Amino acid sequence: MEKFFNTAGPNQPDIHYTLLPKDRINWPELSGLIGARKYFILHAPRQTGKTSLLINLMHFINGQGQYRALYVNIEAAQAARSDVNAAMRSIMGAMASAASLYWHDEVLSDWTKELAKTPERGDALRLVLEHWSRTSPKPLIIFLDEVDALVGDTLISLLRQIRAGYAQRPEAFPQSMVLCGVRDVRDYRMNRPDGEVITGGSAFNIKSESIRLNDFTQADVKNLLQQHTEATGQSFEPGVLEEIWADTQGQPWLVNALAYEACFRKPEQRDRTQPVTVEQMRQARE
Repeated sequence: MEKFFNTAGPNQPDIHYTLLPKDRINWPELSGLIGARKYFILHAPRQTGKTSLLINLMHFINGQGQYRALYVNIEAAQAARSDVNAAMRSIMGAMASAASLYWHDEVLSDWTKELAKTPERGDALRLVLEHWSRTSPKPLIIFLDEVDALVGDTLISLLRQIRAGYAQRPEAFPQSMVLCGVRDVRDYRMNRPDGEVITGGSAFNIKSESIRLNDFTQADVKNLLQQHTEATGQSFEPGVLEEIWADTQGQPWLVNALAYEACFRKPEQRDRTQPVTVEQMRQARE
C-alpha cells in the first residue's frame, strides 16, 4: 500500500509518512532524564503529533534493549470524574491492555486485570507499578498519556500514588515515568468536593522537568515531503516548501492536511510523473 500524509489519529509508520522520535525531540536530553531516573512532563497542544511521538518513542526505546517501555492512554478514565475507584479500574484496565498489546505479556496483563477488580484499598495503582517493576527483566519506562483529562480526586489519587512509590525506583517502581497531556502539571487545578483546590505542582512535586513538544521545523516539513518523493518518485517544484511553511508555520496537522490535499485528493494529483506545484498547494489551502 502507498504511504500517505496522516490527518486522523496517531501515525502508523508502515502506512504514514512519519518523523523519527529523534527528529521531534531532543533525544540526548530525554535519554539523560531517563538515565537519571527522573519523572517528568511532556505536554503539547492538540494535533501536534504527541501520541504518535510517544508510541514511536516506546518502540524506539524497546528496540535499544536497555529498558522496557510502555505507552498507556488513560483518557477513558475521565468518564469516572471524581469516582476514584472507577477511575483506577479504568486506568489499570488500560495498563493491562497495553501490556498485552505492546509487550505480549499475558501473564502480567491478567494479573493486572485481577487486581483492578479490587481497587478499593486506595493504592492499587501503586501496587501495579511496584509489581510490574519487581518482575520486569529490565527497568521500566512508563508513558501515561492524557493525564490531564482526569479531574478532582481522581487526578489527585493518580499523582499521589505515583509520588508514594517514587523512592522505590528502579527496583520496585518504574525507572522513569512521563506524564503526558495538553497542559503542564503546574497548570493542573483539582477541585475537591469539600471546596479545597489543590494544584498539580503540590500534588506531584517529584517532577524534574517539563518538556513542550513544538511544531514542525522547516527541516521537518522538508523531511516529510522528501519521504513522499522517495516513496513515489513525485517531486515538488521549487517554492512548494516555502508555500506550506507560510500557510502552516509548521503546525503538524495543517502540514499533513495540505500535503494530503495536494498529493492525493484528485486523480490528476496522483499522477506521480507530474511534480506537485505551488498552484496545487494553494488550491489545497482553499
